[in-house]
Amino acid sequence: MGQTNDLFSSQNPEQDKQKKSASNAKNPATGIESAPKAAPKTTPTPKTERSAPLPKPPASSSTDYSAADIEVLEGLEPVRRRPGMYIGGTDATALHHLFAEVIDNSMDEAIAGHASRIEVHLDEEGFLSVTDNGRGIPVDPHPKFPDKSALEIIMTTLHAGGKFDSKAYETSGGLHGVGVSVVNALSDQLIVEVARDQTLYSQTYSRGHATSKLSAGEKVHNRRGTTIRFHPDPQIFGPKAKFSALRLFKMARAKAYLFGGVEIRWSCDESLSNDEVPQKASFHYPGGLRDFMDDRIKGQTRIVDDIFSGSSGKPGTHGFTEWAIAWYVGDGFISSYCNTVPTRDGGAHETGLRTALLRSVKSYGELTGNKRASIINADDILTHCGSMLSVFMREPEFVGQTKDRLSSVEATKIVDTALRDAADQWLAASPNQANKLLDWAIERADERLRRKKQKEIDRQSATRRLRLPGKLADCSSTAANGAELFIVEGDSAGGSAKQARNRKHQAVLPLRGKVLNVSGIAREKIAANQQIGDIIQALGAGTRERYSDDDLRYDKIIIMTDADVDGAHIASLLITLFYNEMPQLIDNGHLYLALPPLFRMTQGSKTFYARDDNHRDELMEKEFTGRGKVEITRFKGLGEMPHKHLKETTMNPASRSMLQVKVIEDREKTSKAVDNLMGNKPEMRFAFIQENAQFADALDI
Repeated sequence: MGQTNDLFSSQNPEQDKQKKSASNAKNPATGIESAPKAAPKTTPTPKTERSAPLPKPPASSSTDYSAADIEVLEGLEPVRRRPGMYIGGTDATALHHLFAEVIDNSMDEAIAGHASRIEVHLDEEGFLSVTDNGRGIPVDPHPKFPDKSALEIIMTTLHAGGKFDSKAYETSGGLHGVGVSVVNALSDQLIVEVARDQTLYSQTYSRGHATSKLSAGEKVHNRRGTTIRFHPDPQIFGPKAKFSALRLFKMARAKAYLFGGVEIRWSCDESLSNDEVPQKASFHYPGGLRDFMDDRIKGQTRIVDDIFSGSSGKPGTHGFTEWAIAWYVGDGFISSYCNTVPTRDGGAHETGLRTALLRSVKSYGELTGNKRASIINADDILTHCGSMLSVFMREPEFVGQTKDRLSSVEATKIVDTALRDAADQWLAASPNQANKLLDWAIERADERLRRKKQKEIDRQSATRRLRLPGKLADCSSTAANGAELFIVEGDSAGGSAKQARNRKHQAVLPLRGKVLNVSGIAREKIAANQQIGDIIQALGAGTRERYSDDDLRYDKIIIMTDADVDGAHIASLLITLFYNEMPQLIDNGHLYLALPPLFRMTQGSKTFYARDDNHRDELMEKEFTGRGKVEITRFKGLGEMPHKHLKETTMNPASRSMLQVKVIEDREKTSKAVDNLMGNKPEMRFAFIQENAQFADALDI
């Protein structure tokens, strides 16, 4: 583009000839040779008339965007234009990231063995000062820029620093030569003092530019290191932005925990101190992360008494790993660091921690013969676990300038190798604590699997009218009030009940065989049982803490089993299920036992139904005369009972008899009785029988 084809033919033959040859020439813009074009026919005009002047080509739209629109940002102007790319934004978190960038440089000096003390001071005017007793930033002229000192290059140039290789620092938090220059760019005032070679140098800056020459001041004999004092620029962070003394105090203290070889001294103006922030404090923690963890979980109830802590390697060198892990009753957390830089979003080193802990705990379970350890995953171990992890490595790779996530794959291997052997030894050396941890992790795994199963049931319940259990014969009413669900023993009894029911208000769910005894068995077995799943899905109210009475699809849940020992056993199993998994259903009065008859007694026009042998004998004495034969029919089961008799005796609200299931004693005694009778310890049932045999006045055996 950029050239306009000639749309008109001239009447001058010479011009036409030139134009024709031009049309065969290559287009200089495209390099493509144009095909000759036939001249359009025109009406002849007298030669004495001049042809009209050619129209000017329309202005090209490309003139709206030219080289003049290409802007070149120099120095630290990119930082001021787009601060979010360097510190993550302009909010309070980004503001305090400026402090992190400055103190990280001082920590690098300490870890390298050149500094033992860092001082942090916040004044009421909003200036923050960070001082270390390290080597001091170099102030001699830079070889590539002899008219500027190395200090000025570092403070005013992106990607200038001494941490691109491992010569000056084996490990460091700074990597790109960006941090302190960004602080300079985003501060309206910044003063640097360098005590080096017994001379105190100083220089001032504002918004990324030096505002004074480097000056050599008085001689100092007992001082060395660097002081950076700065004030965040209100043009960037807003006129009301200011540092939080509490936040700075906690950040400074956390740095001291990460390297036992440094002392950090905190101070602030008196007007900024309060109950949480002292005016002066000193932090020095030779115990490292273990001390940090002790302070973090102080007052918490511990699941495992001891803190699993340790380190591997030489402090501050490549591969050094330190950790402190505690299990307690509370919300879990992971605080991880790389070269003392906090990695809030985790990364590869946290993956190594999770892998090592999971492998060690499962291996201990296999070693002790606990097969259920196989269901554990890392989340089960770390749910109520506080973890602190610090790793040092050369040239780590982070995601973004704010270094919130570590992406170095090598970190996973470093941490996994360091923790795995240490965790194996810690578990083997403390079997009591190891067993506590293992049992606790298995409980978390059971709960996780139960929630997973419950979510599946919840998803099914959301479309329950379309996806209810296949054997459920639901009622036509959509309202729970007045609706009844009969849980029936066996398919044949279910067939009779379906014929005997009131289709509008009564639903029938037949069960095949005996229900799983849920007392004292693993949660995953309950979740995997099809019959229990059908019952939970049909009710639609959830289980345990997820139970919701408002979601219950029926007003009455009626257990209807045969009037014999087997029927009583099935009823007991179902009551145990509801008591353990849905106790609120019983408390709210929804659970009932049907009382189907065992005998039908007829004499002439008289018909009575007897629940058991005693009731039969009682009816024989009171209701029947000696005249005429009394026909007695014993029902073999609900499936053998004609549906009209089942309706009359057991399902018709006007003529039936039912028992409501209630907890009549305190729940603790009831729970103990249920566990003794229905649990997996036969000696407890035997003891119950021995204690209560004298109260049994009739046995159906």
